[in-house]
Amino acid sequence: MIGYGFMGAAHSQGWRTAPRFFDLPAEPEMAVIVGRDADRVEAARQKFGWTAAETDWRRVIDDPSIDIVDICTPGDSHVEIAIAALDAGKHVLCEKPLANSVEEAERMVEAAERAAARGIRSMVGFSYRRLPAIGLARNLVAAGRLGEIRQTRATYLQDWLVDENAPLTWRLDKSLAGSGSLGDIGAHAIDMIQYLTGTTVDAVSGTLATFVTERPLLGDTRGLGGTASGDGREVQRGPVTVDDAAWFTGRLSSGAVGSFEATRFATGRKNAFRFELSGSLGGIAFDMESMNELQFYDATAPAGERGFTRIIATEPEHPYAANWWPTGHALGYEHAFSHEAADLVGDIVAGRDPKPSFADGLQVQRVLAAIEQSAATGSAWVTTG
Repeated sequence: MIGYGFMGAAHSQGWRTAPRFFDLPAEPEMAVIVGRDADRVEAARQKFGWTAAETDWRRVIDDPSIDIVDICTPGDSHVEIAIAALDAGKHVLCEKPLANSVEEAERMVEAAERAAARGIRSMVGFSYRRLPAIGLARNLVAAGRLGEIRQTRATYLQDWLVDENAPLTWRLDKSLAGSGSLGDIGAHAIDMIQYLTGTTVDAVSGTLATFVTERPLLGDTRGLGGTASGDGREVQRGPVTVDDAAWFTGRLSSGAVGSFEATRFATGRKNAFRFELSGSLGGIAFDMESMNELQFYDATAPAGERGFTRIIATEPEHPYAANWWPTGHALGYEHAFSHEAADLVGDIVAGRDPKPSFADGLQVQRVLAAIEQSAATGSAWVTTG
């Protein structure tokens, strides 16, 4: 695994736990964790349960004993690491968004296609697909329970940047992150709507906003309340080069219309990823802050009995739930990463192409690029092809 921050911790939990709760056809060994800082990556190795620590990802690529490379680094490094790993015959799991540009994502897809011809698999980490409530939603749509889907709504609301003196992290640097709220959390919303509906977002109209254009450099905590610290020293601030919030509408390949919002300035909202699908026969609604629940409306029921039904997605019939706790005992954010690891191992051993694929990641990247183009040019609609 390359990277040991927030996503590295989540992925480590997934790899560590999956073989304890799923009957996997092969057991993954957590062999090497990689990071540039020797002391910090060694601390991560001990904390997360990896066997060895390394500071150069290229040595991992060259190691014939490594079968899978899991990429949890900032987006600017995805393309180089993923292509090198695939060309070296390693299966690859890469965090979303797949890359920082369409051109990079296209190169990654080409590498994935070359590798697939040799039996090498790749997957992009849209982990929310693997929550039991999301699996249930997908099954309801696929079974036709919603009928013709006409409208979709998806919002992803966070508030961790509301404080204008929050430090300038890599997620606020376009050269590292590719984009701000749009790619960080808006990508989840795009992928989710496409996944649930089985369609693609083919045209978009978007607006981006950056509310705080400069922030204290990482590690400088003296700037609370002004541009100088209490001892009179000037606070060093750097430019924010990504969006803080994004709004866009989309036309789906089915003819449905979608509305989207992604923001890290929704005061009071911590991780409110919400979506709603409205169809001719029914509707579904989901909120990540109640991730074990799905709301389902059956428009075919007698008029006097209609209303959204709250389904607790912890029954053995719900995707993945049978591998965990008794009915009604909730799962959490981290379980999606165990499901991701279990599915990837199963697909590799079975010789199946995992989902979501790098091609799926490229499709999301094209939507992100079209939104940025629409926002920059003021174009009413930009196609994603």
